[in-house]
Amino acid sequence: MTAELDKSRAAADTLTGGPRRRSVRRTVPLPLLLPGVVALAFLLLPLVALLVRAPWSSLPDQLTSTEVWQALQLSLVTATAATAVSLVLGVPLAWLLARTEFPGRGLVRSLVTLPLVLPPVVGGVALLLALGRNGVVGKWLDSWFGITLPFTTAGVVVAEAFVAMPFLVISVEGTLRAADPRFEEAAATLGASRFTAFRRVTLPLIAPGIAAGAVLAWARALGEFGATITFAGNFPGRTQTMPLAVYLALQNDPEAAISLSLVLLAVSIAVLAGLRDRWMTTS
Repeated sequence: MTAELDKSRAAADTLTGGPRRRSVRRTVPLPLLLPGVVALAFLLLPLVALLVRAPWSSLPDQLTSTEVWQALQLSLVTATAATAVSLVLGVPLAWLLARTEFPGRGLVRSLVTLPLVLPPVVGGVALLLALGRNGVVGKWLDSWFGITLPFTTAGVVVAEAFVAMPFLVISVEGTLRAADPRFEEAAATLGASRFTAFRRVTLPLIAPGIAAGAVLAWARALGEFGATITFAGNFPGRTQTMPLAVYLALQNDPEAAISLSLVLLAVSIAVLAGLRDRWMTTS
């Protein structure tokens, strides 16, 4: 009887494509459920409060004011320029960290990721000491080329690139380590130089990682505050980006600050939506 039952089960498994998995009801331990729910509420409550207290009736007027458009335009331009700088400098740096061996590579990687944990205000002070008019390098830029970076739009780009580039480098380096180096080796055996192999073979392979890193760097640059206000100041139309405009409006016009915050929130949601296939997939 048991043998016949086993044969019938085997026949059923063959017809259905294999044995069916039994659904197991998983219970969540109460000591884990409660802190998890509290953590979720802690993260979502400020965002919900921002939406609830938003001046929806006056929002169009707030967002069409000259000051808002100046700050928004400057933020978009400087964030894009900072991302371009990060791409030009960060992709080669990521390749060096992923594909070459040199003394102190671990230390270099740690220094590259340092701006991720460094307080932005400290980064702004460091930029002033390095690139200010009396800085270690800035005094030579001023005396030799007449270039002054602090409290200029170019200074905003420098500050944003300083805090945003590590996001790009980490993303691209991780993609390079996951890519199979045998494709580059095959290109080398066919006579391609190392740079040609990088340009024609490696770049197409790691393009998704570069795109994801660029989006993260752009979003980080768009939301930069501490290093920007310390190194570039807060001058409307020249260095006042959206986060700085939010800070200034919060002191004089809270409704305008909420409106500007909604714009940055919408940009952040758009970035997450664009990266959902890379960062938000579930197995």
